[in-house]
Amino acid sequence: MGRLTTHVLDTAAGKPASDLRIELWGLDGDPVLLSALKTNADGRGDKPLLEGDAFRPGTYELRFFAGEYLRAQGALPEPPFLDEIPIRFGVSDADEHYHVPLLLSAYGYSTYRGS
Repeated sequence: MGRLTTHVLDTAAGKPASDLRIELWGLDGDPVLLSALKTNADGRGDKPLLEGDAFRPGTYELRFFAGEYLRAQGALPEPPFLDEIPIRFGVSDADEHYHVPLLLSAYGYSTYRGS
């Protein structure tokens, strides 16, 4: 059974990004908010964003609310260089585990399909 998970690492601080808000949107047809979470102390959700019958092939977008998190960590210029970070990706096989992490700093980010 497939599932979708994520985690966020604050590369500038060298630690997991806790209490960072994330939304998952389905983009097949009109955009639909499918789930939302805040990261725990390990920078992860306490459960998958999607799993089971709810996890289907299609196009999705994770929205990481980095500006909120970075402001809470200390001084951040206004407007911030990075605020809301959208990552759009496709799921072709809903029987697999899709893990979409975010490596974050105030001035850059990267992502990849993890395991």
